[in-house]
Amino acid sequence: MKISVIGAGAMGGSTVEGLLKTNVIKPSDITVADPVQKTLDRFAQQGTSVTTDNSIAAQDADVVMVVVKPWLVEPVLNGIKDSLDLSKQLLVVIAAGVPSTKIRSILAGSQPEGFPLFLVIPNIAIAELASMTFVVPDKATAEQTKTITDLFDLMGQTLITDESHLAAGTTLASCGIAYAMRYVRASAEGGVELGFKADDAKDIVLQTMLGAVRLLQSSGMHPEQAIDLVATPGGVTIKGLNEMEHAGFTSAVIRGLKAGAKS
Repeated sequence: MKISVIGAGAMGGSTVEGLLKTNVIKPSDITVADPVQKTLDRFAQQGTSVTTDNSIAAQDADVVMVVVKPWLVEPVLNGIKDSLDLSKQLLVVIAAGVPSTKIRSILAGSQPEGFPLFLVIPNIAIAELASMTFVVPDKATAEQTKTITDLFDLMGQTLITDESHLAAGTTLASCGIAYAMRYVRASAEGGVELGFKADDAKDIVLQTMLGAVRLLQSSGMHPEQAIDLVATPGGVTIKGLNEMEHAGFTSAVIRGLKAGAKS
């Protein structure tokens, strides 16, 4: 499978890193297009094909990924639409808030009517094969959808959803990784106040979060069940949890998620 990634910024670059780490996709089957030569040099050293010309990247690939800022989707698609052949290729657009109708209107007349399209939202953990990725198939067959989900499953976990839920998925998982990192920072700062060195505090928090995730994934427990295992009556855990709730911890998280979904 030949894959082209147009746009190698934070998200596009992370996607390329993930593809390279799968050990399933050959570096020689990946083409990276980006205007920044330093970025291209980094990926060329890892064996990918590189170009500053998006239209060259769009040619001959089985899967074409457009991974750019939302306001760049239209000019990028206009620049490559004559190089695409979506009767044979699969188009993946990774750009929050750009609807399928907009993409189809840009490509109308240059591509077959009803071509398969995938709106995809991963997060930057895709670089470590640990993304939570949302996939919205639009006018795609079951076989085409499997091709895309199998590809992103190599780099984490995927969930097929509909377009109306994509904003919610974005704030929960793509923005959500930043929210999780903010908790790491806050907890590590608390660890410093408790007497640990900064690097030690960060390592403690990271390992604790990793343990919490693995416990929930392996046991299938609801988080509150796991909390009950730790929060003994009158103990320090319940006192700490209650102080966080007095400060609005759960409410703040929910309000942040809802605010992100509205924007």
